[in-house]
Amino acid sequence: MPLHRFPPRLWASMRLRDGICARLPQHYLASLQDNTPPTPVHWEPHGLRYRRNPRTGERERVQDVPVPVYFPPAANEGLWGGEGWVRGFRYARDDKLSTRLPKTWKPQLFKRQFYSEILDATLTITVTMRTLDLIDAAFGFDFYILKVPADMCSKLGMDLKRTMLLRWHGATPRCTRGTPARRDAVYDKYKVVLEEAEWVGLSLEEDPVPLFKVYAEELVSQLKEQQQAVPEAVEEETLGAKPLLQSKQWGSAA
Repeated sequence: MPLHRFPPRLWASMRLRDGICARLPQHYLASLQDNTPPTPVHWEPHGLRYRRNPRTGERERVQDVPVPVYFPPAANEGLWGGEGWVRGFRYARDDKLSTRLPKTWKPQLFKRQFYSEILDATLTITVTMRTLDLIDAAFGFDFYILKVPADMCSKLGMDLKRTMLLRWHGATPRCTRGTPARRDAVYDKYKVVLEEAEWVGLSLEEDPVPLFKVYAEELVSQLKEQQQAVPEAVEEETLGAKPLLQSKQWGSAA
């Protein structure tokens, strides 16, 4: 699912590195330039370049042509397990000599509740049957989110993955329920070493804000508050001095 305006594989040819890409860390660029093909979901590759024709016995060439899949915006709000909309045609009245009609095949969606041990929360997420099978194969919801590759085709899934990784590094508060021994057991169970947790699943439009910018904004706001407080203090001193000045003038005139 394209999370960026331009596919990362086209960045070098389009010379997008001259702008914001030149300031990105190398580990983030390496993750974006990963050209690993996504896992086939709607088609099954042959895995061979040539094969024997079962009828004639002649050697013929075989091509793996991926089925184009469209991921609607709703796919970012759930976990579809790589499934999407497949657009094609169907024959009217199931007759190959009749007119072809456009058709879109959509996956069947369900709403299910999942408990995350790391987040210590119950989440209601829209999933497909393939997602449920992948969660069972990964032996748990948290394992699926953490071990699934970047081609899960879900912004929600990548946000959950980044949030879980930040829990380990102390960037966000950990769960507070249960005894300390239980909490330590949960984090040891899902222990993952990743220094670049803040950059997982982020697009170019939502890169992390550097800390120096945050501190600079806080300093500017504090200076503005101090500048506003100084005139108020001067005004209060001036108002307190005016009655005293008037009393002195009145006494001198007497």
